[in-house]
Amino acid sequence: MGNYDQFAAAVKEISGGKNVVLLDDMDMPSIYVPIYKMKNSDLVTGLSQNIHPAFSVAENGAQVERSVFYYSKYQNVIINGRAYSLAHRDPNVYINFDQAKIACDAKGPGFHLGTMAEWACIALWCRKNGTMPRGNNSYGCDHGHSYEKGQVSYQYTDSGKQYDGRTFTGSGPATWGHDWTQFGIQDMNGNVWEWVGGMRLKEGEIQVIPYNNAALGADCDQGPSSTLWKAIKNDGSLVEPGTAATLKYDWVSGKIQLTTGITVAADAGRYCEYKDMSLASGLTAPELAKVLLIYPDEPGGDYAGDGHWMNNAGERLPICGGSWSNAANAGVFDVNLHDPRSLSNRSVGFRSAYVEL
Repeated sequence: MGNYDQFAAAVKEISGGKNVVLLDDMDMPSIYVPIYKMKNSDLVTGLSQNIHPAFSVAENGAQVERSVFYYSKYQNVIINGRAYSLAHRDPNVYINFDQAKIACDAKGPGFHLGTMAEWACIALWCRKNGTMPRGNNSYGCDHGHSYEKGQVSYQYTDSGKQYDGRTFTGSGPATWGHDWTQFGIQDMNGNVWEWVGGMRLKEGEIQVIPYNNAALGADCDQGPSSTLWKAIKNDGSLVEPGTAATLKYDWVSGKIQLTTGITVAADAGRYCEYKDMSLASGLTAPELAKVLLIYPDEPGGDYAGDGHWMNNAGERLPICGGSWSNAANAGVFDVNLHDPRSLSNRSVGFRSAYVEL
């Protein structure tokens, strides 16, 4: 048995199969968490028996159900132009959307930038199972449980005062995993925001790459002018952008509103808690909106204080999870659609995922 085989077997054995080691095109390892196929009804009581979109990826022009996708256990670092999921690293930051996608795609077929469908599936699972992860959302510790701390990997000074910022990947307690174990996906609440693919706002219109086809990696064009982007009609069907009665975000009475018509378009960041998002009169939120975290499946419910940001002018791509300074607003239901794909700063990173193609 070679070194890799021993390492992979040890990771799988110690974790009880909850962690696996995958090699990329350079035969370099990363640690991933397998997420097995689920129905919408497995994630949200009362939804349909349809398979969650994260488990449908195109092949030869047809959608094919996948039994599992693999999500990076750790926020990623970049080595030799490729993304890696490794423990006890300072997560890679100062990276824009296109750079993050390239680093994931470079690993080879099946590897890709984690998608909104995948993130949403995991978030809904956490809420359903009562394991909404905590994390580094308050300068090295969890805002509501200050005794829970990670090992600080980055400090900075602001106005003469020193602050703790990022923490090393996976260095927090078990409750910082998505399943409240050390074998779960780490740091989805805080530490650094994470780019995800497959969704955007374009002049306020919500657009997606259908199903989980963003998992096709290098074979999926997510550029500004890509024809793969589709809008969502008010009945949940996917249509060409600009079609009448597609879902959009508006700003009404101090809240983000899901609507089919925009009354207040502005190049500005608007925020509200996820539970407080409103619905335009006469509109019923389609199931797709609920399973992609576009609109809460339980308006007014407990989403641990997580919130949404949006800017309904220009093209805006999602970053998720919050950073070390977002306190209660950080978490798995924290989705920020305020920034352009060029955003790059010390609190924005990413993670890769894998689907067998």
